[in-house]
Amino acid sequence: MTIDVFTLFPEWFDWMRRPRHLANAALTAGLEVRCFNFRDYTPLSHGQVDDSPFGGGPGMVIRVDVVAAALEAVYGVSAERVREGRHVAVLTPRGRRFADPVARELGALPALTLLCGRYEGFDERVHEHLAGDAVCLGPFVLAGGEVAAMAVIDAVGRRLPGALGNAESLDRESFSEALGGGTEHPHYTRPAEFRGWEVPAVLRSGDHGAVERWRQAHVVPAGGG
Repeated sequence: MTIDVFTLFPEWFDWMRRPRHLANAALTAGLEVRCFNFRDYTPLSHGQVDDSPFGGGPGMVIRVDVVAAALEAVYGVSAERVREGRHVAVLTPRGRRFADPVARELGALPALTLLCGRYEGFDERVHEHLAGDAVCLGPFVLAGGEVAAMAVIDAVGRRLPGALGNAESLDRESFSEALGGGTEHPHYTRPAEFRGWEVPAVLRSGDHGAVERWRQAHVVPAGGG
């Protein structure tokens, strides 16, 4: 799987090649994360990538011609045709909520392109003609799409074959079907007692059936509770 990130800050993603699960995915599933700087491809002088919005108002908007030039330089086809061969997604507060089903969906793709906005985001024609998807981490505003893109890469990468030491971890982790979309039960490890805080006796009983019932009883349903 190839994940391409278009951003004004490609150096921010250097560390994402180091986490063990992403390094494993690179080795076993061919995960490749590539980053491209809009400024390297802009047709404008002095590295300009943005402009003031028509109609006035605060902030700056990343220009559609800049995004198109970057896509065409990297993929060698007209910008509007890139999404014919790759899944192109904008990171934006207007996007669909990035949840576990979306991570599974994106993780099944052979190629994913993430467009990271800044300032007031992208010219609307990027959404209309160059991207086929829009993704949002949640109902809050970030300075740009980079942190959201990192979350997508991390969540998608860990689902690739060989990324985790024990693939069964994916079957019973938070938000999985096995847990009904809820979050995992509490976890404990040694020491069994610390400052008077004890691990529940059932978890130390050796009774696997009782342990499983305890775990099921402590799954938090989807939506909290």
